Amino acid sequence: MHVARGWQEQGHPEQLASEERLRSRGLLPNGEQAVSNDDERDTPSRARKWTRDELLVALGLYLRLPFGQLHRGQLEIIEAAERLGRTPSALAMKLVNLASLDDSRDQEGLRNASQADREIWAEMQGDWNATAEAIAEAEVSFGIVPALEIDDEPFPIGEDVIASTKVRRGQDRFRRAVLSAYNFHCCITRLAEPHLLEAAHIVPWRDGDPPNRLNPTNGLCLSVLHHRAFDRGLIALDSDFRLLLSPRLAERDDRFIGTAFTPFAGKQIDLPRKFSPNPALLAHHRERIFLASG
Repeated sequence: MHVARGWQEQGHPEQLASEERLRSRGLLPNGEQAVSNDDERDTPSRARKWTRDELLVALGLYLRLPFGQLHRGQLEIIEAAERLGRTPSALAMKLVNLASLDDSRDQEGLRNASQADREIWAEMQGDWNATAEAIAEAEVSFGIVPALEIDDEPFPIGEDVIASTKVRRGQDRFRRAVLSAYNFHCCITRLAEPHLLEAAHIVPWRDGDPPNRLNPTNGLCLSVLHHRAFDRGLIALDSDFRLLLSPRLAERDDRFIGTAFTPFAGKQIDLPRKFSPNPALLAHHRERIFLASG
């Protein structure tokens, strides 16, 4: 192993938690960030076909990791590869192959996606909620249990525990998928403080659209303030992903609005490297939620 530098130095909570798990198992020396050697277990892992559960674990990683971290030195990839009995290189390549199936991306992957890759991807597109549950079950079967990050609500008791936990884990997966797609930056302001970022639903959870509740193309990474404004119809995105301001904001003589919203009006958001926002869902938001008149 050798020391890797870059994004990891910024101390993102998920990265630090992954490092601690690796150190506790003796896979990462204190004070270092590990990158696995290419030749570890390469031969046996290449000779073995990927099972459905292994593909689900890979899909879970693709959903929650920023695109720039789909490489063999990423700590969650190293840890998951260890659990799967494969090399980090093999797992990272599988993630890139899955990326080639993502129609929301301008660039393509290695074009080596297998038929099994295509089937698991199609399954996800057909039912995001069921796929999220399948990913969770596959991760548990390999001893991979990502920590639940959404912990700002009282934990339920009694009969509500199982149902509520499933919902919260689903929300947490949606949050991770959306924030990682935007590389943990608000797509309007580029704010990069994780505690002030949220995954906004384009078509709200409350509007009764179950197929898209966990669909990351139904999400935007926004600051807490801009998330609230989006939910209340005070801002929207046009068909070219440019910010629209409701007259309720645009026509107000308010210094704070002039700082937090006005400078971004008419400008295109920072688009993600995966799971680009669905134009049809954005149109739904403009037509049903956006306050186009004062």
